[in-house]
Amino acid sequence: MLTGEVGLGKTLLCRQLLKSRPNGVRTAFIFNPLPTYEDLLQAIHYDLTGERLPGVSYEQLTRDFYKSLIALAENGERAAVVLDEAHRFSPDLLEGLRLLSNLETEKEKLIYLLLVGQPELEKTIATTEMRPLAQRINIRYRLTPFSRNETIGYIHHRLSLANKNRCFHFSHPAKLLAHYVSGGVPRRINQICDRAIISAFTLGVKRVNAGILWRAAREIV
Repeated sequence: MLTGEVGLGKTLLCRQLLKSRPNGVRTAFIFNPLPTYEDLLQAIHYDLTGERLPGVSYEQLTRDFYKSLIALAENGERAAVVLDEAHRFSPDLLEGLRLLSNLETEKEKLIYLLLVGQPELEKTIATTEMRPLAQRINIRYRLTPFSRNETIGYIHHRLSLANKNRCFHFSHPAKLLAHYVSGGVPRRINQICDRAIISAFTLGVKRVNAGILWRAAREIV
C-alpha cells in the first residue's frame, strides 16, 4: 500500500513502476474507482488480457477471472494490479479486493495488488471492518514532502532538463524560499518555479531571485 498527500507524485510513481515492469509480469492500472466489484473485475481482466469476461453473474465472473489467472500462471506469467485513488473506493470494493487477494494455487499467489491513495486510505484500512484486508497488506509506504536539500536538488534537476541553454537560473535564496512556500510538495514546486521563470522572462532577466519567486508564489496561492 502506497499513500501520500496530494501533489507528491503517487500517480507518476505508479506509471513509472508500470513502465519498468520485469518480463513475465502482466499489469493492470485502475486509475479511478468503479461503481461495482463486477465492473472492477472486468476492468482488471481487460487490462491483463485485452479481453472482456463472458460471465454476467458475480459467480460466473469470478470463476472466469480465476481461470484467466490460472492460464497466465501456467504460461509462466504473474498478474500485478495498481489501483490508484484507492481512498475513494467503497467498502464493498475494498472487500472485493480482499477476496481477489485470496486467489492462489497451492504453490503461489495468482495476483498481486498495490493500493495507492491519500492518507484517508490508511484510516479506512485501520477500521475494524477492514481488519481482514489490513492483515493481507504486507508492505506499507507513505510518501513525504521533499526536505530542503531534496527540493534544491529537484529544482536543479528540472532546470537541467528544461533549460539546456541555461537561459534561467535560480539564486540559492530563491531555492530555499521555494522549499518554504511549497512545503516540499513537488507539484507546488513546479507551479511556483514555472510562474517565477515566466515573471523573470517578462522582466527581461535570467536570474530568478527571492523577490521574483515570492511574487510568483503569491500569485499561485
